[in-house]
Amino acid sequence: MHGNQLLLEEPIRMASILEPSKPSVYCSMTKIVGTLGPKSRSVEIISDCLNAGMSGTEHLAVARFDFSWGDIEFHQETLGNLRKAVKSTKKLCAVLLDTVGPELQVVNKTEHPISLQADTLVILTPDQGKDATSNLLPINFRGLAKAVKKGDTIFIGQYLFTGSETTSVWLEVTEINGEDVVCLIKNSATLAGSLYTLHVSQIRIDLPTLTDNDKKVISTWGVRNNIDFLSLSYTRHAEDVRHARQFISTLGDLNQTQIFAKIENIEGLTHFDEILQEADGIILSRGNLGIDLPPEKVFLFQKAAVYKCNMAGKPAVVTRVVDSMTENLRPTRAEATDVANAVLDGTDAIILGAETLRGLYPVETISIVGKICAEAEKVFNQDLYFKKTVKYVGEPMTHLESIASSAVRAAIKVKASVIICFTSSGRAARLIAKYRPTMPVISVVVPRLKTNQVRWTFSGAFEARQSQIIRGLFPMLADPRHPAESKNATNESILKVALDHGKSSGVIKPHDRVVVCQKVGDTSVVKIIELED
Repeated sequence: MHGNQLLLEEPIRMASILEPSKPSVYCSMTKIVGTLGPKSRSVEIISDCLNAGMSGTEHLAVARFDFSWGDIEFHQETLGNLRKAVKSTKKLCAVLLDTVGPELQVVNKTEHPISLQADTLVILTPDQGKDATSNLLPINFRGLAKAVKKGDTIFIGQYLFTGSETTSVWLEVTEINGEDVVCLIKNSATLAGSLYTLHVSQIRIDLPTLTDNDKKVISTWGVRNNIDFLSLSYTRHAEDVRHARQFISTLGDLNQTQIFAKIENIEGLTHFDEILQEADGIILSRGNLGIDLPPEKVFLFQKAAVYKCNMAGKPAVVTRVVDSMTENLRPTRAEATDVANAVLDGTDAIILGAETLRGLYPVETISIVGKICAEAEKVFNQDLYFKKTVKYVGEPMTHLESIASSAVRAAIKVKASVIICFTSSGRAARLIAKYRPTMPVISVVVPRLKTNQVRWTFSGAFEARQSQIIRGLFPMLADPRHPAESKNATNESILKVALDHGKSSGVIKPHDRVVVCQKVGDTSVVKIIELED
């Protein structure tokens, strides 16, 4: 990958575009988060998703469980199947719980399709005892009439807002009648299913970001399954993240769970800098953002937000990339270009929602998105990115930041095939990944023994799984009998395990150079190893 780096600023030979891509073990450095659901919950399909590119290439790195639909039992059964698949494929996969948050929904108890005709009126009512019809839609929020005014825009769709004129509807508020809101339908559409999301453009909905139902799901399903990530839907302020962290800190092992703020509206955009400071990572929910923002502004926010995440060394995750693959075997050319541009912007991971949850081709989607990411990574201007990051960090650098940037610079100069980083907390490996090396970083997570006076436990599994969402970082759990910090020049036994892992997976070959980053006593060391036959 690093040997034939192209830069987009350089003229690209047209003939080189037609050359077949060279196979690589870690084909895609950008990670893929797949939503598991009706079409992707069997052990067989999940195993195929984990193996979508074989040998650690473009595969499912994080499994997303979306609690906007489905009950706890449904998701528990799916997670049980994921664990069986992980065991059989020997692939590490992290778990992300996505909260519902203050999401407004239209409730259709009968589940009959509802046909809405353009230029007719429909009433939105908080009376959920009534059936949904073509001119009356019950909703789950009593305060809508107080939140909106005449002329406001409301969107309704089953799977957010795909832009399809047949599955989502655009309404304009014409009258407030008590608790009911009367709207003019702007386009004809048919809503099918039991629940549809309702989004009021640029209006604050006075509901808590972490709802009582979310808290119940986290304290039961989340605790039971030691979730790695919590996706906090509709994050609007840094206080939302602090409140969620305070809540999960009381729930046993969940104090290690990372919180990703999901930015979905203008309020989250306005307070982005404070939210980024508080959160462990950011998810850009482009479906809802595309409703709150004018469409021509979404790309600007994406670029600005991803840049800020990159400089802060926090993962940036982008949603809604290949919607058409829900029903088609190939993405549109625009979608393929969009995925590549997200990678060039600096995105760490891509979330697949409907494409894997209810799509017809979950495995193929993961494979194709991974291939697009890999092609984009080949023309990613690492040199320019590195200089920007170093400049942003400024001087004097912290000790760890200096070591991480030095390791990446050394690896690129000597054309190393891989960087191996020994870590307990995962912080050193994350810092190395922040500088976007062109080669994979094998993060050797060495477990630590700890006790709560009742029992002894090893830490490390959380740290290993949580690096699954960071671009270019590939974790392996080391034997806890080998310390991460060594008193001698290097811990030969644990290094041999890491090198053997690299060789067996095909990422390290004879005569390759490898950069090793490790703590020796109180000193951090960057070492270059030249391998023999």
